[in-house]
Amino acid sequence: GKSYLDVRQALEDIGIDEAAANRIGIRLFKVGCPWPLDFQHIADFARGLDTIVVVEEKRSLIEVQLRENLYGTATQPVIVGKKDERGDWLFPAKGALDPNEIAIALGERILRTIGSSEEIAARVAKLRQFQAMLADTLDIGSRTPFFCSGCPHNSSTKVPDGSLAAAGIGCHFMALWMDRNTVGFTAMGGEGAQWVGQAPFSKRDHIFQNLGDGTYNHSGVLAIRFALSSDANITYKILYNDAVAMTGGQPHEGGLTVDMIARQVRAEGVERIAVVTDEPGKYAGKADFPAGITIHHRDDLDLVQRELREVKGVSVLLYDQTCAAEKRRRRKRGTFPDPDKRVFINELVCEGCGDCGVQSNCVSIQPVETEFGRKRRIDQSSCNKDFSCLNGFCPSFVTVHGGKIRKAEGTAGRADPLDGVPAPAEFRMGNQGWAAIIDGVGGTGVVTVGAVLGMAAHLEGKGCGMIDMAGLAQKGGSVFTHVRIAPTPEDIHAIRVSAGKADLVLGCDLVVSGAKKVLGAVREGHTIFLANTAEIMPGEFTRSADFSLPVERLKKAIRAAAGDDKAHF
Repeated sequence: GKSYLDVRQALEDIGIDEAAANRIGIRLFKVGCPWPLDFQHIADFARGLDTIVVVEEKRSLIEVQLRENLYGTATQPVIVGKKDERGDWLFPAKGALDPNEIAIALGERILRTIGSSEEIAARVAKLRQFQAMLADTLDIGSRTPFFCSGCPHNSSTKVPDGSLAAAGIGCHFMALWMDRNTVGFTAMGGEGAQWVGQAPFSKRDHIFQNLGDGTYNHSGVLAIRFALSSDANITYKILYNDAVAMTGGQPHEGGLTVDMIARQVRAEGVERIAVVTDEPGKYAGKADFPAGITIHHRDDLDLVQRELREVKGVSVLLYDQTCAAEKRRRRKRGTFPDPDKRVFINELVCEGCGDCGVQSNCVSIQPVETEFGRKRRIDQSSCNKDFSCLNGFCPSFVTVHGGKIRKAEGTAGRADPLDGVPAPAEFRMGNQGWAAIIDGVGGTGVVTVGAVLGMAAHLEGKGCGMIDMAGLAQKGGSVFTHVRIAPTPEDIHAIRVSAGKADLVLGCDLVVSGAKKVLGAVREGHTIFLANTAEIMPGEFTRSADFSLPVERLKKAIRAAAGDDKAHF
């Protein structure tokens, strides 16, 4: 897997191909099954070796087997892996292994074995320089993931003054990064178990526990059962989004509904159950709730929570609002109502106070710099029509009914826009190939750019490899695509672009371009760095009216890394 490809890349970086390895006396053993190892093949591999270096991610599963079976034999080799010959960390169990670090470790040992080699020594020294540059590089900017525009959690994760909420597994976990009085996290299905253990030793009488509907359906109901059996004072806020939103909007197994959850928790022994929703009238004649349940509009969330925190034992608040991203998908398919209304902000009336952001916590509210100062606008391309921004007391909001967003005209059939543009110089691609990092904000096409480049290389008969580091990209977080193109597929080993190895950085977002993992991959005077200067505000802007991006600091860091003649904005 990855470790094998990293080692192939490392050997290539220090100038050792298969012929050189045979000449020097290096063997490479690719493990197909790490447990249990085929010890006959291992014995054949180890015969006559002085040193075995084990390169494996995470814990030392292979290394310990080698030690147990080769130590005490007639030709016992020195075995290093997680730690070196002196007991210092060599390939730590935490984090991901890096081809540069592997190359340095292998190069040092090869030099000790074969004596001097100016070429290998020079390459190792160069890699050390790259790693030192990476260690000295700091994150100039970062993009913390945030709730989508119109996300139910913008409202559902609020708690009354004086109360505390505990996080769980799901998109609502991101409340930890906001001013939501939300703390801690648990394993999936362990939501609330931490409070059961803490409660007898705490002066706090009660907490709210966020629990996503997907996690509830998976194992969270067991946590509720545990809390009931221990008489804990806790209110479970079951956040019903009508989809397993965190992993792509899959439907619930078993067709889970709000009234079904209410009946299940009542059967477990929960007496006080309340439902909070943005559409209280939608259940009439369609839902079968247990007796004694109350239904409220989401505007009354604070009052409902204040009542529930006084209830002794376990209570449940079911917050019912469909996932905003799932609403958008369903509206495109015509399977979900699409309100014939849009909200705009009149910039001449707006005073830039930011109350609309505080009320909605919505990232579709963006700044507009005018001659009268900073104002607000609503990004209609990302707005999911939650309308919670209207809750503020503001005369600048305008609602438009019956209007449609004007779409750009297609350009198909028109004259080629590249007519007259000179052809670019072609990159001279040796066996090392070409490496690029494309970075940006999730959902803006970064992965698509990598896929298009990869397919173009494939159609030209070249080798190509892409690795996408998306994480919480859908939630406005950072996303990176590493692209390698080479004459043949066999010329590509590790795809992730290590320190100092990028030929191009295509920075689709200026903030993400200032990340350490991007700046560290740049080689001054060689890497072409093209950065987009459009200012896309992160989620912090919703809570801080005067928030601004460190644009000049970011540009300065990019120029320092790439060089003035290689940095383009």
